[in-house]
Amino acid sequence: MLTELKAVLSRSSDTLAGDAAGAAALVILLIVGLYLPAVV
Repeated sequence: MLTELKAVLSRSSDTLAGDAAGAAALVILLIVGLYLPAVV
């Protein structure tokens, strides 16, 4: 299983940074969306 994980990471290394940035953006949007009603 560990070798399969290494193979997947090596194949998708060029898109890994973009996927991580997209996931971080979604988390930020979720947090802002949850706190927005408290501000207004």
